[in-house]
Amino acid sequence: MTAEITRQRDLPLTDDLPRLPYRLAVPVRAVAARYFARKYDLRVHHEELFPQSGPVLMTPNHLSLLDGPLLGAIAPRMLHQLGKIEAFGGLQGWFLRATGQIPIDRTSYDPRAIRQSIKVLRDGRVLNIYPEGTRGTGDFSRIRLGTAYLAMVTGAPILPVALLGTRLPGGDIEGFPPAGSRVDVVYGAPFPIDRVSFPRRHSDVRAVADQIGDMLRAHIKAAVAATGHPLPGAPDKKDPDD
Repeated sequence: MTAEITRQRDLPLTDDLPRLPYRLAVPVRAVAARYFARKYDLRVHHEELFPQSGPVLMTPNHLSLLDGPLLGAIAPRMLHQLGKIEAFGGLQGWFLRATGQIPIDRTSYDPRAIRQSIKVLRDGRVLNIYPEGTRGTGDFSRIRLGTAYLAMVTGAPILPVALLGTRLPGGDIEGFPPAGSRVDVVYGAPFPIDRVSFPRRHSDVRAVADQIGDMLRAHIKAAVAATGHPLPGAPDKKDPDD
């Protein structure tokens, strides 16, 4: 009976999953970080708030194609990032998997992506997830349930991140800002979410998602005020896979 209770508390099970690779990502990160520092007027704020160890659920807003590569390069620790499955084809897909990134099917419930994400956090690593689910206004006006669910399963702290300038006003979400553009990355203070044992009711997950949304919207507002760098507004083009 005790073993069964322990088993339930650990659901979803992840012991059968291998640890995601990361060794190739180490030299790639170093090269990419130098590239982005030369290409953009890159300003990183409050990097000292980034936890130096343990699981972290990193939650940036999402504006453009630049967001993932930029954060993957400059974050103080190596990131495992969730990305839409459409991006994981061909040579690019091989590279993304080889550097420890996680494909997710956004059109339906994807149990393997969820279990891999939980595994990353249980292994004490950093998982980057976009709470908005897709590229858009970047103001956290819409928060999906995935971030709350992962936090409730693992107890990993939430690390707010504000991205400003990765898309210019009127810019295309499929493009990159011009060279020399100012880009601000603003880390916020991590905040805890209590771990909740199985089962987790939908209403409870929704309540936690609302709580997270309030914190993330406050962080974006503070980051804009502190940097004087506004959000770009509505994108010129919707995400074709949204």
